[in-house]
Amino acid sequence: MCTAVSFLAKNHYFGRNLDYEFSYNETVTITPRNYPFKFRRMGENNKHYAMIGMAFVQENYPLYYDATNEKGLSIAGLNFPGNAVYPKFNKSKNNVAPFEFIPYILCSCKSVAEAKLMLANINIYDENFSASLPHSPLHWLISDKKESIVVEPLNSGVKIYANPIGVLTNNPTFDFHLTNLANYANVSCEEPLNRFSKNYSPSIYSRGMGGIGLPGDLSSASRFVKASFTKLNSLVGENEVENVNQFFHILRSVEQQKGCCKVEKGYEYTIYSSCCNTTKGIYYYTTYLNSQIVGVDMNKENLNDKSLKSYPLLKQDSFTIQN
Repeated sequence: MCTAVSFLAKNHYFGRNLDYEFSYNETVTITPRNYPFKFRRMGENNKHYAMIGMAFVQENYPLYYDATNEKGLSIAGLNFPGNAVYPKFNKSKNNVAPFEFIPYILCSCKSVAEAKLMLANINIYDENFSASLPHSPLHWLISDKKESIVVEPLNSGVKIYANPIGVLTNNPTFDFHLTNLANYANVSCEEPLNRFSKNYSPSIYSRGMGGIGLPGDLSSASRFVKASFTKLNSLVGENEVENVNQFFHILRSVEQQKGCCKVEKGYEYTIYSSCCNTTKGIYYYTTYLNSQIVGVDMNKENLNDKSLKSYPLLKQDSFTIQN
């Protein structure tokens, strides 16, 4: 499963945890402005906004998990099994396959407001990338520095939710997650007030007791609550180092460790965590075995090129022995 976050400091930051039981050897991939995106039903776009993100590149096509374009618009796709419904081709709508959704929006939109206009007539239809790579059931977080929305392809059609929290996890549908936050309205970063009784005031024996009741399990509902609480209470730093580190600390509050979430083919864990400075176009990441923050700057590449540029993840940590 996964968790995605939008965080506004002096710059805007967007990223996610990718939680799964195995890696597809994804890479940080830059798509320049003149790379020819050949959409299955929407023609070819070979002059578009450049973008950077994490992708599994197949047949010279970037299958983006999350990405940010040069205008600062960001999208992350998260697992949505049992709820995502992809209908058949509809000739009266703009038909976009699930694997095309991120580049389709990022190619042409510089803001969430523009993305909403493109989404008004979209049909996220049932088509695989290939026979060996069937589509995944997904929903998406779309963010810029001003707002966030969630896009969910449901049985009733494509649903678009305003997202005032700037956080997304997985099932159930997004409206449940917003409603569920009411169950934690009494949680606080401050010391708890005595509401136990007017006749007895319990002693506060530890710091952090205002947070009692916050969930700590790895379910999507619990991760949404914990990530929302952590993000909304996080302090903004004075510089890039402070804010990038703060963003990764938000993601670590809901990271998954190997051995704690058993699935059919092994154990789900946080394969990578990402944080893109959408203002500067710098994509930072860590991996499960490399906690050192690594960055790739899209603006150091030729963004008028036609070819993809991919950087394999640095997956091994280097330890500093101080004595």
